[in-house]
Amino acid sequence: MTEARVATGLSPALLPALLVCAAAPAFFVARIPWLGWVLLGAGLLVAWLMERRGTAVPDAVVSMGARRESAKTIGIRRQPSLVRDLSLIALGLLIVSVIPLAAELDDAAMLRFSLALGGAVAVPYLVSRYLYRDRAIRFPWRTGRRWGRLQWGWLVAVLLLGWLILPFYFITSGVYQNWPVVDTPDLIARLFVGVGAVGIWDELFFICTVFALLRRHFPDLLANALQAIVFVSFLWELGYREWGPLLTIPFALLQGVIFLRTHSLAYVVTVHLLFDAVVFGVLVHAHNPGLLPIFLV
Repeated sequence: MTEARVATGLSPALLPALLVCAAAPAFFVARIPWLGWVLLGAGLLVAWLMERRGTAVPDAVVSMGARRESAKTIGIRRQPSLVRDLSLIALGLLIVSVIPLAAELDDAAMLRFSLALGGAVAVPYLVSRYLYRDRAIRFPWRTGRRWGRLQWGWLVAVLLLGWLILPFYFITSGVYQNWPVVDTPDLIARLFVGVGAVGIWDELFFICTVFALLRRHFPDLLANALQAIVFVSFLWELGYREWGPLLTIPFALLQGVIFLRTHSLAYVVTVHLLFDAVVFGVLVHAHNPGLLPIFLV
């Protein structure tokens, strides 16, 4: 990464970051919108006060030309700003929070999800690139490196672990009922599209947006823990409740670690889609016993 980063995670910057990330449980777990707004506002205010009292680092400017009066300014590089970066996270959270996240498969619900989730990724990206002009958000799809044996092995392990664990979790806890009954080909197809689309969005927002922005200010381990707060809170309202956090917390943390190791959006998306393929199969099986007799539960 080219951006400057804070060397220690136990810095005053942790307080505003925690406040902003804590808005996710307020929005998606406690479902208290005003509390989420207060936490976001408090986090941004504290970050702004900290930056105002601190010493600003001047932007790096390079001039090109034989004469100073006619030289063109190029290569302007804005230093990472905690206020700007937290505001992008807050913006995404606000956009997602305007819709209920209960899984529904009708046309209106799918359009609502598409607009809100799409906006939560697109708007912070556009603000970062064209308003803040720091290009803090990127989506590194291709890395130019082939996946190794460990990476291919993990894909197999994801399928196997999902096949062993997810049916037990969904069926014995009853959380499969948080998803609508899918008993027709049309509903099953809609569920397949919805589960996959949300899985891709998860990586675009939680990893490439929230995690990437936090890494500009905190060590990787701490930034990963902070993004997991947001990730798991969203999954809770989506339907992964009861003892679901015992699964979603490790999953969110692992996705961050995998991204750090591979720097590949394609790979973390592949892992997530394999996981979601098992989720899809379990939901169909739970609502239609005998239709997919491939699980142990």
